[in-house]
Amino acid sequence: MTKLIVICGATATGKSGLALALAMRLDTVILSADSRQVYREFNIGTAKPTVDEQKLVPHYLIDICDPTETMTVADYQVQAQALILGGEKGDRGYKGDKADKEAIFLPITPPPHPLLVGGTGLYIRSITQGMKIPRVAPQQELRSQLASLGQMQLYAMLQQVDPVAAAKIHPNDSVRTLRGLEVFYVTGRPISEQQGENPPSYPILQIGLDCDAAHLGDRIARRTEKMIADGLVAEVEYLCQKYGVDLPLLNTLGYQEIKQYLAGDISLDKAKELTILHTRQFAKRQRTWFRASPQIEWFDAECPDLLEKVWQRVESFISTSE
Repeated sequence: MTKLIVICGATATGKSGLALALAMRLDTVILSADSRQVYREFNIGTAKPTVDEQKLVPHYLIDICDPTETMTVADYQVQAQALILGGEKGDRGYKGDKADKEAIFLPITPPPHPLLVGGTGLYIRSITQGMKIPRVAPQQELRSQLASLGQMQLYAMLQQVDPVAAAKIHPNDSVRTLRGLEVFYVTGRPISEQQGENPPSYPILQIGLDCDAAHLGDRIARRTEKMIADGLVAEVEYLCQKYGVDLPLLNTLGYQEIKQYLAGDISLDKAKELTILHTRQFAKRQRTWFRASPQIEWFDAECPDLLEKVWQRVESFISTSE
């Protein structure tokens, strides 16, 4: 029976290093649960596993989407579930236009005790809780038409066509309001009727890494310095030249700040300072998200014998028959 091991937590808590060590002991694979590592060429700023690390352990669900494409949670869920269970779909994911992504999957054998590793809570929840996600890709033209109406009118429209969904959405939440209307107009059915959960039948062990705010802040600062030393500025400059400064991914954590530096708006020291600040704020939100899940078993990221403690728990998990 497949048994899934999840390694989650805030950014810079050491998830990747722990997962690499565990995967080598288990002779298994790592499935990334990072919403930016799915994109090709965004490497240093996303802390993507290095080439050498990928040679040690097979990594999946990274580099599967072009930066100009959109990887939805539904897309991610389909590919991750296929890799976990095996069967008719697998490989590293689709490599081409979204229209023919289904045809490129190859048969695989389910990996023993795969590790699902990352800090994108929605990606992890889509797998561990089996979220039912409407298979509706972003409709840019429809979104533009709707957005021009203003949030107040859009929310009133959602209240009319899907009062159940509207009741769960704040009147000022333009993203979820727009998504609710988008799904309704594309499918003809309220998004609330298409949501829910269908938890997987296989056992899941969820391990969370955390440490106090001071230690986490130090970790974030060190990692930011390392990214700069590893060539983050050159990476951002290359991506700006290739895709243009308006590429949405270049407005994400780490890239946006360096982009400001390259534009001459701020100094490199200020860019580093802002990256550290924004990463701390992001980590705080991640901690809040993951702490809300009672299924996660927490370990101190600063514990000197972290690997052995987690390994004992993993051994107990995989040895049980339930």
